[in-house]
Amino acid sequence: MAPTTKEAQRAELHRTIWRIANDLRGSVDGWDFKSYVLGILFYRFISENLANYINEGERTAGDVHFDYVTLSDAAAEFGRKETVAEKGFYILPSELFTNVRKRAADDENLNETLERVFGNIEGSAMGTDSEDDLKGLFDDLDVNSAKLGNSVARRNEKLVKLLNAIGDLNLGGFDNHAIDTFGDAYEYLMQMYAANAGKSGGEYYTPQEVSELLARITVVGKKSVNKVYDPAVGSGSLLLKFAKVLGKENVRQGFYGQEINLTTYNLARINMFLHDVNYEKFNLAHGDTLIEPAHLDDEPFEAIVSNPPYSINWEGDSNPLLINDPRFAPAGVLAPKSKADLAFTMHILSWLAVNGTAAIVEFPGVMYRGGAEQKIRKYLIENNYIDAVIQLPPDLFFGTSIATCILVLKKSKKDNSVLFIDATDEVIRPGNKNKLSPDNQQAILDAFVAREDVDHFAKLVSNTDLAANGYNIAVPSYVEAKDTREVIDIQNLEAELAKIVARQTELRSAIGEIVADLGAGGHASV
Repeated sequence: MAPTTKEAQRAELHRTIWRIANDLRGSVDGWDFKSYVLGILFYRFISENLANYINEGERTAGDVHFDYVTLSDAAAEFGRKETVAEKGFYILPSELFTNVRKRAADDENLNETLERVFGNIEGSAMGTDSEDDLKGLFDDLDVNSAKLGNSVARRNEKLVKLLNAIGDLNLGGFDNHAIDTFGDAYEYLMQMYAANAGKSGGEYYTPQEVSELLARITVVGKKSVNKVYDPAVGSGSLLLKFAKVLGKENVRQGFYGQEINLTTYNLARINMFLHDVNYEKFNLAHGDTLIEPAHLDDEPFEAIVSNPPYSINWEGDSNPLLINDPRFAPAGVLAPKSKADLAFTMHILSWLAVNGTAAIVEFPGVMYRGGAEQKIRKYLIENNYIDAVIQLPPDLFFGTSIATCILVLKKSKKDNSVLFIDATDEVIRPGNKNKLSPDNQQAILDAFVAREDVDHFAKLVSNTDLAANGYNIAVPSYVEAKDTREVIDIQNLEAELAKIVARQTELRSAIGEIVADLGAGGHASV
């Protein structure tokens, strides 16, 4: 009997994905094999998404039995141009996932078939508005890689298993929220591989509950925003939390981001499609955000979220052009070459709308180190751009157990103070990593909104006091930790000791009498 609740269905889906990954991985490293699992999942999704879209149109027009899957390629060519304009891509019926899968076991050239199909899907967008959104999407799904096997036959054997396994996943129909299920499958795969990939995995994936908290912080008091942005977009999971928090339709101009790693950039675009964000609603760029920023001429962003890489190297003052870059010049100094954290912060501030909010995950040292970083903090504080600093619990992120914090920036504040929140105790530990439960998230958000002092939890500190403390914005410097040591009442303790001593005296006296009696009795019997 199939599970009925959403949670039960999700649990079943996760168990199935875990089994697929373990059954098929073999000699292929998990983090590499992720590209194959995600790539085939994506291929299935866009095939079903497109077929459903075309079927709906034809059936609404009166052909109630129309089924794009069974149409001939020649007949399907008729709708290509219009469909590409709407969906951004086209797939001929013979090249749909379900039809390729049916033939796969008997196709001795399956690797070549898949390579051709993937090339045709990307090629369908050539010369159209969606070209940049589709280009290179299947680059990491190398069907001729030796990682799949040392012969064509072995590789094809693995590919058949992969097509069947992904095809057998119970993802429902498109009329009952299959899109959410595809997106959930993607998120689970990312989390699974990140958890097993150690440090490298953490670079690509921010835990969902942290992503949700960041998104909720940036949209407090708003029902919609113009657009959302992440300068180190990774797999896109942070951006997509706005679809959950606000609804896709309330991110009016779409989802924007930039990513330096090509593989991860491809994953982010795939993630957008899997969450049914159409090509015209996302604008993701590949490249180095700090040196070659995309979206330079775009309207500033009302909501920015990011978990930039911690303390990476960048060109800094070895590039004479950067000190005059309008993103970095206002602070009068560049972030250290070995610690680019505040370079990302300054970039984010530059891209932030006057009425916007940015929430950035930061490495703790950024909050208190001296030198250039102190000067940048001074600039941020003196211009009243820092709204809040939230200390997170340790061991939330994959690949590190460090307790990070969230830096919240605003350009239009109602006071000249910074709110400090110590959320180290707002945590649960259901497995081998800490998590923020919905209640933990809400407690942090409530304190953020209230902006009031709460003993051992929240403290509002004036910019003047921050300046007097060397522009240190580390949370422990302002929120006093709760003293968990046991309080000892000295008077009670002394009284207890006096009772113990008196009791010892009584016992000694009684024992002395017993010994004396025994001695006397023994002498009488001699």
